[in-house]
Amino acid sequence: MNYPLLQPDNTAELNLRIEKIRKEMSSAAIDALLIGATANAFYLTGGIYNGFAYIPAEGEPRFFFIPPCESKSPLTKSVRKPELIAPMLIEEGYEMPKRLGLELDDLTYSEVERLKKCFPGSETANGSAVMRKARMIKTDAEIKAMEEDGRKQAAVYSRIRHCYQEDMTDIEFQIEIERLLRREGCLGFLRAAGRRMEINMGSLLAGDNADVPSPYDFSMGGAGADPSLPGGASGAIMKPGMTVMVDMNGGFNGYQTDMTRTWSIGTPSDLALRSHECSVAILHDLEKFARPGMEAGELYRRAVALANDAGLSEYFMGHRHKVAFIGHGVGIELNEGPVLMDRSRQPLEENMTLAIEPKFVIPGVGATGIENTYVVTAGGLRNITVLDEGLNEL
Repeated sequence: MNYPLLQPDNTAELNLRIEKIRKEMSSAAIDALLIGATANAFYLTGGIYNGFAYIPAEGEPRFFFIPPCESKSPLTKSVRKPELIAPMLIEEGYEMPKRLGLELDDLTYSEVERLKKCFPGSETANGSAVMRKARMIKTDAEIKAMEEDGRKQAAVYSRIRHCYQEDMTDIEFQIEIERLLRREGCLGFLRAAGRRMEINMGSLLAGDNADVPSPYDFSMGGAGADPSLPGGASGAIMKPGMTVMVDMNGGFNGYQTDMTRTWSIGTPSDLALRSHECSVAILHDLEKFARPGMEAGELYRRAVALANDAGLSEYFMGHRHKVAFIGHGVGIELNEGPVLMDRSRQPLEENMTLAIEPKFVIPGVGATGIENTYVVTAGGLRNITVLDEGLNEL
């Protein structure tokens, strides 16, 4: 197995990520982190493995690989079980941490309890928060990977109209889009954090199905095809007068971009067209309005004000059920920090990557609006999912 960040030519990139983590460790008064969750393991190695990364406040990190996973990097050690990690660290001269960060939000209770016993003299702190904060600010290499995702996702979206046939169901349409994505290199897996974020390769909402609430923490709902996965396409036939919102997978390399475009079947209604144009206007306004140092909540409040000024607040971010955010961080996982919601006081920082999605739900018609993924720069937001933003006919 290849682990790119453990190769000698990527030492500078690994060290940059370690230093970002250590900055957050210092703020949280954590002496060392023990990392085992999948997304964080990928962040530190560029690959997925069974085992743990040990990040001390000072000194070299160590990666403990459980067979059959292996690496020739001098930073790695082979270990059969986590109980052997502390003795191996002591043998190498590491001091045991007084305060150890474990991924309390990402690992199961039994996993956390087992790891606590591996370091019996250490107080436990939540390392998940440390990793979330460190991963919010992307390195140049991460942004390059996401730019690649954005180009490929936009290229697929430019061909979506050719997937449509008259009298298709929404599920049939989604399957054709999924097929196109996979043929163009999409990994077919949407990595998201949290137990309320189940989804397959994305969401497609046609007509009134967009107004059906879902128990998941996504911006839009949908009944889904079965009660076991109640979100997105429902199997209904797509008919003239409906809008069709496509919010599909943008993951081609372990990172992902988040992108939505909307089409109409036949000529869209005046209200659908006006709300869609409002979504585009909100995004263009926020592209110039956002600046490093600004609280994330300011973007939400400005978007709400613009929707209100347009007389569209009844439909903004849902109709029967409204969500209280208009965007979120994105990267290795679909739902990273910060969340763009009213109460968020997280300052924007350069090289954050944000998915912003001001959407509307029009009863009897469907969802309207778009979503782009942006990089925060000193001069505003830079779009990396560039494609026609109009409400076009299928």
